[in-house]
Amino acid sequence: MRFPTFFSYRRRIFMRNSNEIYLGITHKIIADLEKGELTWRKPWNPENLSAGIRLPLRCNHVPYSGINIVMLWSTAAQKGYSSPYWMTYKQANDMKAHVRKGEKGTQIVYADRFDVDEVKEDGTTETRNIPFLKLYTVFNASQLEGLPDAYAQLPEPPKINPEIRSPEIDEFFNRTQAKIFPGRNAAYFQSFDYIEMPPFESFNSAAAYYSTLAHEMAHWTKHPSRLNRNFNSGVWGDEAYAKEELVAELAASFLGADLGFEPVTKDEHTAYIQSWLKILKGDSRFIVQAASQAQKAVEYLGSFQKKMG
Repeated sequence: MRFPTFFSYRRRIFMRNSNEIYLGITHKIIADLEKGELTWRKPWNPENLSAGIRLPLRCNHVPYSGINIVMLWSTAAQKGYSSPYWMTYKQANDMKAHVRKGEKGTQIVYADRFDVDEVKEDGTTETRNIPFLKLYTVFNASQLEGLPDAYAQLPEPPKINPEIRSPEIDEFFNRTQAKIFPGRNAAYFQSFDYIEMPPFESFNSAAAYYSTLAHEMAHWTKHPSRLNRNFNSGVWGDEAYAKEELVAELAASFLGADLGFEPVTKDEHTAYIQSWLKILKGDSRFIVQAASQAQKAVEYLGSFQKKMG
């Protein structure tokens, strides 16, 4: 009889805790989707964030990433927080600030991995790298008192005139050297590795154009020669197709916050919501994975800016 080792016990604890975290996040997203709300789009509601959309920021001004963007945007929208800054109790305390009485923090996640040596049936040892999630609590700067003045001055959000093109955003996408051809529909064709986009003038606003382009550019990153993102899609509209659409939807929202345009909801999203609900109810981990894949897509597109200066 083999007794469990300390490492196998620790692994079970980490996996159980991670599963509970995945379920908590997923249940929150499902509750929003069942109300017809896209959690990651809430920050663009002017009643929630009148100062403009931006990525959530740590106290050192570094943006959060992945699922934490979605979680913090959602909380900011629900609570009406206008500040982009979030920090732990200790970080606030280190700056001689304190949490106002009665305020409650927001739980976000920290992802890490640990190695476990497992003895196989043949007696050999195999090292496995196990991913896990940990929860930690942060507070929005709007919940704190005594912060340095720098945190009270909101960074000016980038804006574009909805009637004209933005040279800066055009340059961002141009640097990827993706093949983009004019056409009647907005779509990415992986077989030929190019994007078809209607003319800029055919969109109701610049935001609508850049939102659509960002969505298709996110699809462009899935090509085998790039991020090789494959959910084993069989036909249009199947579960794998919906998963890829969710990744592209999140990536377009993240890009909008980065580049300063408001992602515009596509007509197809009403239908997608039902598919996304089905996926999330069947796989509690997927929303975290989708946000991670979306983050990778955004970072991949951003890497072209670094290469070319």
